Amino acid sequence: MENKLKIAFGSDHAGFELKQKLIASINGQFEIKDFGCYSDNPVDYPDFAHPLSMSVANKQYDFGILICGSGNGVCMTANKHQQIRAALCWDTELGRLARLHNDANILCIPARFIDENKAVDILKIFLTTDFEGGRHKNRVKKIPLV
Repeated sequence: MENKLKIAFGSDHAGFELKQKLIASINGQFEIKDFGCYSDNPVDYPDFAHPLSMSVANKQYDFGILICGSGNGVCMTANKHQQIRAALCWDTELGRLARLHNDANILCIPARFIDENKAVDILKIFLTTDFEGGRHKNRVKKIPLV
């Protein structure tokens, strides 16, 4: 039996619909956990971004995907965790470089600024791009404060 990557998803109400579509787009290819939210009723994004980020930081999940209206709120929240490198991406090249050069472990997507097809493309690039290492490895090591 092959080991599937474990992917954690989370969103606020603004990202709920897109989150559901992204999960459906990769369902069966990865082990998926949905940290919520579970409807489009108004919620506070930190309530979902913090538990997801802790699970990625603790290596329970390989990658996290966070979605809110602008992507900024979930990204700021996720990056409060020392072992997290969350990247706000609105096109595939940013998604690719976030993995290739920054070893990002959480992808943040702005639901109100990109369409579903672009979001799916960004997700797939993010999940299939490996960290390049090399000169980028030392830079990434300097990110945490401790």
